[in-house]
Amino acid sequence: MTPRIDAHQHVWTLARGDYGWLTPALGSIYRDATPDELAPLLAANGIARTILVQAAPTEAETAFLLGVAARTPYVAGVVGWCDFAAPEAGLRIAALARDPLLVGLRPMVQDIPDTGWLARPELAPAFSALIGAGLVFDALLKTPHIPAMLRVLDRHPDLACVIDHAAKPDLTRGDLGAWRDGIAALAAHPQVMCKLSGLVTEAGPDWTLATLRPVVEHLLAVFGPQRLVFGSDWPVVTLRASYGSWVETAQALLADLAPAERAAVFGGNAARLYLGRRGRAATQQG
Repeated sequence: MTPRIDAHQHVWTLARGDYGWLTPALGSIYRDATPDELAPLLAANGIARTILVQAAPTEAETAFLLGVAARTPYVAGVVGWCDFAAPEAGLRIAALARDPLLVGLRPMVQDIPDTGWLARPELAPAFSALIGAGLVFDALLKTPHIPAMLRVLDRHPDLACVIDHAAKPDLTRGDLGAWRDGIAALAAHPQVMCKLSGLVTEAGPDWTLATLRPVVEHLLAVFGPQRLVFGSDWPVVTLRASYGSWVETAQALLADLAPAERAAVFGGNAARLYLGRRGRAATQQG
């Protein structure tokens, strides 16, 4: 049986000081989030491995996360950060990729005012370096960023890409037309996967299964179960639900899938996306 993988979780230490978005206004998650706190939640929900994802736009945090991963057996890989717009981005990505625990990189696109930033020509060397190193591009997008992401995918058809949090559909207003069209356009690129994560924090505090079902049905229709990847977004998810509640919700939303399809979403697809790719790249480079 394929081990269950949580493909999107965070840890942070506030005293590090580079989490610009993490302020006291966020209440219950404005605190240290540690691997020891997450471990029993994983065990209680049958999750064997995780992918640890960056939460600060610094290489210092990436080094911190790689250190956490090295001493935390359940962490299978790290999605870090690099300045894609820097002149030496290609060299920096190649250097970061020397650590076998690095499986991907993620600029915090949702926080960049220019919604077309991803399509800037000066970022092309960074995307080429990702491809060469066998790293995944984690796309932290909202609907307005999708056109630029599509241009990147057209220019770099070999880029392995996963859309974080399903591009954050606006579930509070319920106007999903532009999101639906954008997600369908992204899914038309066969190298793109999508994380089933982060949805409850885009909904109001009174969310229900019915709130999320139209989004998940659309994701299944355009990506299919072989390109959806379960993630918790812990501890951010706890703003709206407990870890176990989100796992139960995701299972309920996928209840109509065949057992093999559910196993793919809850582990097999993440293993294929993140873990097999680094091995292939190392073999090609060797």
